Amino acid sequence: MILLGLGSNLPSSFGDRFQNIEIAVSALEKYKIKLKSKSSFYESPSYPNEKNPKFINIIAEMETDLPPIDLASVLIFIEESLERKRKKKNDPRTCDIDIIDYKGQIINFKYKDLEFKVPHIQLINRNFVLYPIKEILPHWKHPETKESISVLIDKLPKEDKNSILKVNKS
Repeated sequence: MILLGLGSNLPSSFGDRFQNIEIAVSALEKYKIKLKSKSSFYESPSYPNEKNPKFINIIAEMETDLPPIDLASVLIFIEESLERKRKKKNDPRTCDIDIIDYKGQIINFKYKDLEFKVPHIQLINRNFVLYPIKEILPHWKHPETKESISVLIDKLPKEDKNSILKVNKS
């Protein structure tokens, strides 16, 4: 099981935030990365600058035989094809795809000038990752800490629990 976090807080020439995510999921399937399940859409404030547009995020459970570095190369290609520009960390973006969990393994690698840590190092602090995981995999456990998804959500600050909203595509 591979968990990918997909997010968008800017429109692209292909569509709005929701469409960017849907296009990215479809593109993954063209690279033999099979969708098993996906969460609802969730909206949350931008981090760290809440003045930036809000994010739409999902978690997708995928299946592939690609090794992590090859998967990362596909993800970056899809982000760039959806007009993602890498300027400053946490800038608004049309598409962001993170490897949250790769078959329960603990992996660190570099691809181009990017460092990847799997499981994603910030997942325990991100409501937009934890809530969608709980929706589709309520018994998931963190590969390193072995904490359940419910325990991880309980540890979130109250403001993080209150600042996320499940939304329907408009």
